[in-house]
Amino acid sequence: MSNATYKSPLYIQLREVIRNKIEDGEYPVGTAIPSESQLAETYNLNPLSVRSALSALKYEGLLRSVQGKGVFVNGSKTERDLETFGGYRQTMDERSIDAHTRVLIKALRPAGPYYSKLLDLAEDDQVWFTRRIDYSNNEPVALEEIYIPEKILPSYGDVDIELFSIYDIFTWNGLRPTDADQTLRVLFLEPSRAKLINLTSEQAVMELSNLTRDEKGQNIEFARNYVRPDKIEFFTHYAKE
Repeated sequence: MSNATYKSPLYIQLREVIRNKIEDGEYPVGTAIPSESQLAETYNLNPLSVRSALSALKYEGLLRSVQGKGVFVNGSKTERDLETFGGYRQTMDERSIDAHTRVLIKALRPAGPYYSKLLDLAEDDQVWFTRRIDYSNNEPVALEEIYIPEKILPSYGDVDIELFSIYDIFTWNGLRPTDADQTLRVLFLEPSRAKLINLTSEQAVMELSNLTRDEKGQNIEFARNYVRPDKIEFFTHYAKE
């Protein structure tokens, strides 16, 4: 709870206004807040006061600045066992590898007959479809295609998934991924897809498919990862009980 009053310095008052908007959901987790100039104009403050307020919230970890994109609301940090659950970026960060993603498509579409069965939906229910490329040291290593039911994650369209992990977005929205069915096979991509990750249609890829469930047992995501075998290898560990 804020202790700021009208007698507090202006930057502290603005800091608490922004904090309250974050806590009230007016500035949702994973989205950009208004720019410094917009805040200065809205609250009739000088740029230095605005900058000081934002700096204080960044120091607390509530905000995150991304060069060229703006200032974003951070979610609470979560811990995951990389041997059981972990996204591409978390795995690369653990290995100190420079990694990022580029989103090609993020849009709503009907589930249709195939994905409605996978995700326990009606055929005309809407799903978020995402296609993005994973990069390691600025070289494409995998193509991802992701399907998430809109009804369980309606705010997904507002979050920049080039900056934030989808698993973190689940957590911020009260969803806890707990288990998944995985399938691994080798196949050849059609030329248009292969080209996206600098391959030809004659070069094989590894397709890793994941159907993820939350702690209630509902299917919350289906994802396919087309991985370059010359860039990524998979590791698993078995232990005798």
